[in-house]
Amino acid sequence: MFTIPIIMSKESEATSMDKEDFLSVVIKNNPNADTGLISRAFDFSREAHRGQKRASGQEFFSHAVEVGYILSNLKLGSHTVASGLLHDVLEDTSIKQETIRQLFGDEILHLIEGVTKIKSINLEAPDARAENLRKVLLATTKDIRVILIKLADRLHNMRTLKHLPREMQLSVSRETLDIYVPIAYKLGMYRIKSELEDLCLRYMHPDAYQKLKDMISKKLEDREKEVEGVIRDIKGKIDEKGINAIVVGRAKHFYSIYKKMVKHKKRFEDIYDLLAIRIITKTVDDCYRIIGIIHSNWSPLPGRFKDYIATPKPNMYQSIHTDIMYEGKSVEVQIRTFEMHYQADDGIAAHWRYKDTERDKRFDRRISWMKQILEWSSSEQGKGFIENLKIDLFKDEIIVFTPKGDPIILPEGATPIDFAYEVHTDIGNHCKGVRVNGRIVQLDHELHSGDIVEVITSRSSMPSRHWLKIVRTNPAKSKIRQALGIAAEHSRLQAPQDREAERAEQSQEGILSMINLRGIKPSNTRLAGCCTVAYDDPIVGYRAKDGKLAVHNRHCGRIRELGESRFISLGWEDKKNGVNTTRLDVEVIDRVGLLADIFSVISEENANVVSVNTKTVKEKFVLSFELNTPPEKVKWLVDRIRGIRNVVRVEVEQT
Repeated sequence: MFTIPIIMSKESEATSMDKEDFLSVVIKNNPNADTGLISRAFDFSREAHRGQKRASGQEFFSHAVEVGYILSNLKLGSHTVASGLLHDVLEDTSIKQETIRQLFGDEILHLIEGVTKIKSINLEAPDARAENLRKVLLATTKDIRVILIKLADRLHNMRTLKHLPREMQLSVSRETLDIYVPIAYKLGMYRIKSELEDLCLRYMHPDAYQKLKDMISKKLEDREKEVEGVIRDIKGKIDEKGINAIVVGRAKHFYSIYKKMVKHKKRFEDIYDLLAIRIITKTVDDCYRIIGIIHSNWSPLPGRFKDYIATPKPNMYQSIHTDIMYEGKSVEVQIRTFEMHYQADDGIAAHWRYKDTERDKRFDRRISWMKQILEWSSSEQGKGFIENLKIDLFKDEIIVFTPKGDPIILPEGATPIDFAYEVHTDIGNHCKGVRVNGRIVQLDHELHSGDIVEVITSRSSMPSRHWLKIVRTNPAKSKIRQALGIAAEHSRLQAPQDREAERAEQSQEGILSMINLRGIKPSNTRLAGCCTVAYDDPIVGYRAKDGKLAVHNRHCGRIRELGESRFISLGWEDKKNGVNTTRLDVEVIDRVGLLADIFSVISEENANVVSVNTKTVKEKFVLSFELNTPPEKVKWLVDRIRGIRNVVRVEVEQT
């Protein structure tokens, strides 16, 4: 069977269900369900929402039923389904927490509160909400059911988005594509991810969506005949070898076709791999036998074979992928076991089927990305945190290996330094060199999937400031800054008594202007490149043979290697000297990652961010930064910000 992925028909799957029909679905999906608990939740939610209407004119309670229905079809446990039915009662009715606790217990109350917190976050103005989002993600790592309920809630809201004004359709779709689609992908929930993407395409690019839908419909009959032929031939070859397998056609989703057309600048007629076949069998051994049968009968396309069984994706997705030539056309083939099939469709939800407390190592690996984001972002503030969250969610990933064969997951474009810090902080801090596939490479070498990476370490080696421009992962940047003693851009959020939190990384000129050089000309002075100096650090000068003075941190590892007779004791001037407050008004056209790019430039230019404010004019945003930076650095900083994509203009006001 090969069907066009029409998604709007799903809008009202459960809306008209009464309680008996709903419970029948629950029991079908989970024969051991606590129907008494779910029945009470159904009745309570219906009464709590009585008289409330949605934008479509339907009863508000219908939304609660749809969310519960989606969760039940994911075969989740009774507490999760009941929480889906109740997920809006705290936010949209007068029901109090204590009432929920008394009637349904602490577990369901905590799930509802978690979902309510997520809904309260305004991602359009995240400076005041970022800490709440951070807490919600942290809670999610402890109980993933919170985000599963939220994904079900967002899925039904997207299915009914046509009833909202155009402006809201765009806003909700953009937020869905930025945040919830990547989360569904990271959790391996491909069914929900794909439907959300198609719905976002429908509202963000309605003309492209409709045109694509029309073109697919027009060629549907011919394509169905082609797929039936492919299925018949492949199934016949597999049956000849006595392997038990199901062979089905797989409909390509609109968004994946649209993305390929945009990325490769192709017309619909030029997309040749619209034919997709999925083969599902019992064992891993059968999967490899089948790929042998496929490749011995049809020519595989070079570079299109991927073995995600031997090396699963970071979200634990497993299948064998290959593209073959069948009667002059490219056909995509996926081969997997039944268990892999369920995991691929429902992802992390498969770990919660029937039981609400089941956890295992694969589950922990699925949510490790969330813990990493929280770890490196613990000192990030406001919109910077949101922007970097979007960046980390969207990263495509590669898998490289240690010399012992252990897989390490990194984002595309990662370097050996990112790899070193991912293995262990000490290995990163003492990285001296690296071999990739047995060959010495530069530290800024771009790694690729399948590379075997060996880090060469030395106890005398230390991180360099230059590494911050090389690495791609935020955890690596955070650890490098920590090793160099560089305060985070937003360290003022930490406790005032924390000396590190009060420092601001300064430019070379700014730092030198604050040092008492004891009569030595600044033109003959520089900061040493082997260590990092921040205001108020213990420092010492080293006079080189050419007479110039290099300023070192007293804790620098190289000091012990230098002759003591050339050292000069140095101290600090008043901190306020040489640093002015500057206001930058940056007009931009919004895009994902823009604010993160601006913060990155500000950080590299060693300016301290005092405050950030935003305002919106049509599609343009004005970001107002108040910075502490030496006046001589302002022009260079402004020029660099002007060079960032989507920055329209920059205005400067010094105080």
